Amino acid sequence: MTQLQGIIRKMHTLLQEPVHYELPVGEDRVALNGLLGKSITMFHAGEIFCIACGKRTSKSYSQGYCFPCFQGSADCSPCIIRPDLCRAHEGFGRDMEWERENHLVDQAVYVAWTGGLKVGVTRANNVHTRWVDQGATRAVVLAVTPNRHISGLVESSLKAHISDRTNWRRMLSDGEIEAADVLRAKHGLGTRLDAELQTYLSDDDFVTEITYPVLEFPAKVKSLSFDKQPMIAGVLQGIKGQYLMLDGGRVLNVRKHQGYSIAFEAS
Repeated sequence: MTQLQGIIRKMHTLLQEPVHYELPVGEDRVALNGLLGKSITMFHAGEIFCIACGKRTSKSYSQGYCFPCFQGSADCSPCIIRPDLCRAHEGFGRDMEWERENHLVDQAVYVAWTGGLKVGVTRANNVHTRWVDQGATRAVVLAVTPNRHISGLVESSLKAHISDRTNWRRMLSDGEIEAADVLRAKHGLGTRLDAELQTYLSDDDFVTEITYPVLEFPAKVKSLSFDKQPMIAGVLQGIKGQYLMLDGGRVLNVRKHQGYSIAFEAS
């Protein structure tokens, strides 16, 4: 029996066949793949702590932050959601050292299948982690740019032709949905860009295929939250993206609950 207590953070992942997952609980990590088909219990007594400053907060903002850090942390800058708004290349940002490490380095614009085709942006050295976190089953790099602003221009230029969001319900019930040809989509989208942005198109056509540790995909998804029920328990049926999939189609978005203090038990 495994028993741990502490604040949780987004699951750590390793791109294997299938993806290997570990859940941080306090200073420990729970290897989740070996718990498939077993009962787990998570109890939240009400305490939430900011994952940036560590202070207790009555409410979590932007997946783990207190309100002051939500307003001031570089991790919560508007350009996290809208890369085209990034001004780090002009010397502006909430934390320029952070910007130099995260936004003034090569960025990848990618096409992925997450229950539907989508376009997204992440650091070029972070693509596999990003794809797994979004529950992608196939993905390919569309373009590589020298900073986040330009990658945002590429993404925004394509929004009329492809979504930049993941339909998480469809992603979690994706067991029977045939993934589209992301490589064909990449080549089609590349022609939609103007000449200047086409100079950043990647000639790397390698398609990454990702499988997840899932015993059974839910026919209908029901979202769980510690804000509505302090105890969440059931048989772990699968893990995909940043979601734990329990019996009865119930799913918990772990990343949404970063900073929540819980007691974790598996048997």
